Amino acid sequence: MASKGQMTGMLGVYLAAAELTSRGFIVSPTSRSAIGADLLVTDQECRRAWSIQVKTNRKAARFWLIGQHNGRFKSKSHVYIFINLKGDERPDYLVVASAFVAMHARTSHSKTGSVWYSFYGDSVAKKSEGWKLFGDAHANSATSSEPPNGHGSRRILHRHGSQDDA
Repeated sequence: MASKGQMTGMLGVYLAAAELTSRGFIVSPTSRSAIGADLLVTDQECRRAWSIQVKTNRKAARFWLIGQHNGRFKSKSHVYIFINLKGDERPDYLVVASAFVAMHARTSHSKTGSVWYSFYGDSVAKKSEGWKLFGDAHANSATSSEPPNGHGSRRILHRHGSQDDA
């Protein structure tokens, strides 16, 4: 049987997935044993992709516990979504780049010798929940400077397998 903490974590992952899907992104949960990423996300044209780590508190709190390896998983395409559940109300979300989380992570030691790694929401100047970090899920090639194949030129594939530059 799943623990209360595991259930909270799973709830957060699916709430984050639902929120991203409602914003037009393509979202796929990873295996629960995947380290560092709970969700894989791409825009509608698969031009941009992100790995997402979701951290969820069952009750509203100023901080979230994060793993000791939080600095290991930092890149432009890795993002944290922090969630505070609020019962039947819409949860609070905070979307933060992984490099920012790594830079502002706090370590504390308990009297019993335990080590806790955490991220405090007050580290972020909150003007919004941060969903703009993902941009527009429906950005199309007319607004993108990158060609469809991402290689600087378009290629046409003929039925017999040869290719021409377009």
